[in-house]
Amino acid sequence: MTNVLVVKANNRPATEGISSRMYETFMESIKDASNLNVTVYDVYAEDMPYFGQDLFNAFAKMQKGEELTDIEQRIVAAKQKAMDALTAADVVVFVFPLWNLTIPAKLQTFIDYVYAAGYAFKYDAEGNMVQLMTDKKAILLNARGGIYSTPETAPMEMAVTYMRNVFGGVFGMEIIDEVVIEGHNAMPDKAGEIIEDGLHRVSEAAAKLAQLNA
Repeated sequence: MTNVLVVKANNRPATEGISSRMYETFMESIKDASNLNVTVYDVYAEDMPYFGQDLFNAFAKMQKGEELTDIEQRIVAAKQKAMDALTAADVVVFVFPLWNLTIPAKLQTFIDYVYAAGYAFKYDAEGNMVQLMTDKKAILLNARGGIYSTPETAPMEMAVTYMRNVFGGVFGMEIIDEVVIEGHNAMPDKAGEIIEDGLHRVSEAAAKLAQLNA
């Protein structure tokens, strides 16, 4: 049995958000895969206080055995829940849009929770970074209305590129599939074709995942 964590990072309805349609297509495509144990972590449904001083205050108080405030309790619990979900996963599927050239803030908060030395990576005696999640795999499903795959625009894209760098580069996960739907807003006359082709590739990625340990 393969444990699959699907991190959903768009709260727009599927009628409006293309990455939401990608999520629904993926979930529909794997619903009958008896060899997959699928868990969804919806960053918009979870209580996820932003990463910052509240967490650092909580860590300091925990070391001293002091009582935490409500916000400190919430952020410690949220961080632990995110880490537990990632720890349990063999494959992590991220479904997210490109918003303002980057990822949604809620997805960034999830990453902030799990981007921890000693958990996702560590440093050896010489100061070199060592990846600690090389046993896990990742799939990236992204939608972006503009075109960011040309030499001129690629440097502006900080969503898929960032996710690759974090989960593939720092954490060491093997990125086994990547589906990007792009250009449907830039080329409205071709939007239907672009979206349908992308959703077909999402279904193919789901089918490949179902065959991993079938």
